[in-house]
Amino acid sequence: MERDGRKMAAKQKRVLDRRKRDRKTAFIMLLPALIFLALLIAYPLGKVVHDAFSYVHLINHSLRGFAGLDNFKTIIEDEHFINDTKNTLVWTIFSVTGEYIVGMLGAVLLNQEFRGRAIFRAFVFIPWLVPIIVAGMTWDWMLNPDFGIINYLLVNLHIVKEPINFMGDVRYAMPTVIFVNIWRSFPYYMISFLAAMQSIPKDLLEAASIDGSGMFTRFFKIVLPQLKSVSLVILFIHVIWTSINFDFIWVMTEGGPNYATETLPIMIYRYSMKKFNVGAASALSTMMFVTMTILFVFYYRKRAQISNENN
Repeated sequence: MERDGRKMAAKQKRVLDRRKRDRKTAFIMLLPALIFLALLIAYPLGKVVHDAFSYVHLINHSLRGFAGLDNFKTIIEDEHFINDTKNTLVWTIFSVTGEYIVGMLGAVLLNQEFRGRAIFRAFVFIPWLVPIIVAGMTWDWMLNPDFGIINYLLVNLHIVKEPINFMGDVRYAMPTVIFVNIWRSFPYYMISFLAAMQSIPKDLLEAASIDGSGMFTRFFKIVLPQLKSVSLVILFIHVIWTSINFDFIWVMTEGGPNYATETLPIMIYRYSMKKFNVGAASALSTMMFVTMTILFVFYYRKRAQISNENN
């Protein structure tokens, strides 16, 4: 009896030792990746938060030290802060909504049986593959009021009497960049939705059709609920991507005309690279980071809720 107890204790000790060695080995293997993430993400993020509460100026080096909330006050009291916040919301909400609707419609169409479907699926994904700078500059050229092909067609087809300055008119600038962003991004939604639709059992749809359910009933009662999970992931990712997007608007309008398309990321650029006030730029970056963190918490809870419903 005593011998069996010693054997059991020795076996447990060997198991614990093996687990310790496995954990140590795993940590050693992960150490390069952890160091890389620390240098690439943790340190820059910590530096931004530190600078948000410090006086940091690229030109006036005498301006330094602890700033408290002064940088945040500078941002909030900026005459363009409210306008840029509104522009960011408009840019994000309408872009993501348009991408979702167009992507869903495209997925529904490409999910049907017709000749040449594979070719359409390949070609429709091209806008997503085009680099943002190339897409922005191409559309900027096409929409040019002097020699752009869009204005040429609109005038010659007698749709408008004179060319429209899409990029230089306050009325058209934001809708135009939103339209171009939707054009470039909707294929990502479409391919994701299409993949999810093809995983839906056809027997389920056929049974609903036999029971008398129409096309719209089958879509809203069967197809759309099956896309809830993928929709949540795509919407969350693109809300973040779109709200912090800088290069697309910068390439097309640089935030103009008259701040009509300036969003918060462009405001950060203006403070850091034009006013050289890194502290204020870091404060605005920190504010956006906190907002994105809140969105992530909401997404995590919603994701957990959906997982519990599926289980």
